[in-house]
Amino acid sequence: MRRQYQKSVESLTWSSILLNFALFALKLWAGLISRSVTLLADAWHTLSDSISSIVVLVAIRVSKKPADDDHPYGHGRAEVIAAVLVGALLAFVSFHFLVESISKLWQHESAQYGNIAVWVTITGVLVKELLARLSIRLGKKAGSRALIADGWHHRSDALSSIIVLVGIFLGSYWWFIDGLMGILISLFIAYVSYDVLRDSISALLGEQHDEKILLTIQKLCNEVAKRDVQAHHLQIHEYGDHLETVFHIRLPGHWSLDRVHEVVDELEAAIESKYGGYVNIHVDPIGVP
Repeated sequence: MRRQYQKSVESLTWSSILLNFALFALKLWAGLISRSVTLLADAWHTLSDSISSIVVLVAIRVSKKPADDDHPYGHGRAEVIAAVLVGALLAFVSFHFLVESISKLWQHESAQYGNIAVWVTITGVLVKELLARLSIRLGKKAGSRALIADGWHHRSDALSSIIVLVGIFLGSYWWFIDGLMGILISLFIAYVSYDVLRDSISALLGEQHDEKILLTIQKLCNEVAKRDVQAHHLQIHEYGDHLETVFHIRLPGHWSLDRVHEVVDELEAAIESKYGGYVNIHVDPIGVP
């Protein structure tokens, strides 16, 4: 995560935690009064948002720790691990309420909604969508996968609350609407879980960077060296806000060691200035029999 945004990310995460706990209490109260598995599922989904926000907050604190002997590349991937934990938590919530909703349909149980359920649900939709927009926008600016995942967690809660709202208005017509809406919510949460886990695990395994980065680095190298150095074998390892960039270049074999060293130093400084992190360049001689 980009360090200039850390305070803003932490402030937003604390706000999310407090608002989610308040919403959880309201939804749980409304769900118990209404005897609605859909509202209770929505309430526990909101509580899982609070837990995921705490995970994000811890990850942000860990990611700020500098590199040490055991972690020479820093602790930036703590945020990616946090995103994986958020995705796993969503998967658990989804499975639990899928079982609860099917059980309610099997037992022919219906819910008794009232005005409290309506207003609590509308409040939840507005608050959660606001948190989602703020989290995703700030997460993209800060380069924080964990905060973006948390934002989508907020949005999944807002959308599930909309489904609850539809169920409330249709509940007086069909007894089975509460169980059916509960199944739809659980399936939606499962999809969000899959999306978060797919992106986060891919980042942990190591992703191929955009070809545009390679072309940009090649162009920058040629401009600094004032010749075509034929940059190749580019590898970029991402550890949060720390990047390790390694690649090969080709320079004339008859150049002196001092000249080669000077060119490589200039290239590393130029790339580090543009992308940050650490750059390591391997030189292949050309024109040598």
